[in-house]
Amino acid sequence: MPSVVRPAVPHYVAPPVTKESLEYADLAILDFSKTSTAEGRAELAVELRDAMKTHGFFYIINHGLTQAEAVINLQNDRMFDIADVAFSGVPEEEKLNYLANIKDGGSYQGYKLREFWVIDSGVRDQIEHYNVNHDVTRKQHPQAVRPLIPEIDAFAQFNHLQVLHPLLRLFAMGLELPEDTFVNMHNFDGVGESYARRSHSYPRPAEDEVKAKQVWLKGHTDIGTITILWSQPVTALQVLMPDGKWRYIRHIENALVVNSGDSMEFLSGGFYKPTIHRVVQPPEDQRGYERLCLIYFAMTDDDVKLVPRAESPVLQKHGIERRWSDDADAPTMEAWRKGRTSAYGLVDLNKKENGIEENVVNGISVKHYN
Repeated sequence: MPSVVRPAVPHYVAPPVTKESLEYADLAILDFSKTSTAEGRAELAVELRDAMKTHGFFYIINHGLTQAEAVINLQNDRMFDIADVAFSGVPEEEKLNYLANIKDGGSYQGYKLREFWVIDSGVRDQIEHYNVNHDVTRKQHPQAVRPLIPEIDAFAQFNHLQVLHPLLRLFAMGLELPEDTFVNMHNFDGVGESYARRSHSYPRPAEDEVKAKQVWLKGHTDIGTITILWSQPVTALQVLMPDGKWRYIRHIENALVVNSGDSMEFLSGGFYKPTIHRVVQPPEDQRGYERLCLIYFAMTDDDVKLVPRAESPVLQKHGIERRWSDDADAPTMEAWRKGRTSAYGLVDLNKKENGIEENVVNGISVKHYN
């Protein structure tokens, strides 16, 4: 088979891993090669359910995309090269033509530039995003990105079909539901906002770190059902553990770091809790480096009403927790994502006890952990 000719892009050189002694979360590691058999899926479903009941985060290895060898014409390393193009290869003035309609439209598709969100004490974020819908034709792209769209499309399909869908089958099995229960809500050709985010975080001035208590993103839960983070070496992501302590997520080469979000909590009647996580200033030996991330945020099709799957034998046994008084009041995926997106970092929060802050979206309390 002839080799695939791909556009040349500058190689992104990842920062070295930290050598500092940090307190890491001890997360489960799921071997995705087992998804090829019914027995393997049954084993993984138990492991996933246990992970969701303890930490809420877990790793995936052997997902089918290797670090350096081409698989389905994709390479992990090259995906980071391509991700960097959206930032280093696009002039600032051109980015303004591709801004996401966040505040008014409740959509992250396109650029979120730095200093858009208020973090704390008047400090604004230093995080830039370029978000591409799973349907890469949904919006036009900057000039430097356009030749790379076939590879970006293949990467989106890999995340959605080869990682997300198998994961959703495991989540369904954990509730003793038919395997495709959640898959049928996440159609790749459906109308929705599942998207791949390229995220670039820049070091902040020392005075901002003091004002914001070294927090880059407050503790929060994600909007959608499943979040897939491609592990990268700058150590800044923390998870809130059951003992109330924040612990770091360790970098594992070519692994995926996975957590669930609000929408999975709604669909599972509270059985799968959304993971509370935050981003903080990296350790001392990494503070001069910028942090480049690849993340796939999965959401159901826009028209899915986020009500519990009450037919689940597990929920019938353990009970159903709702965040609303009646299922008629439950939001659709479209309403929930628009409400949360348009409010995050842009509205005043009601300060509660123990550092928790709150706002209300679609009648549902959304908490932030500072």
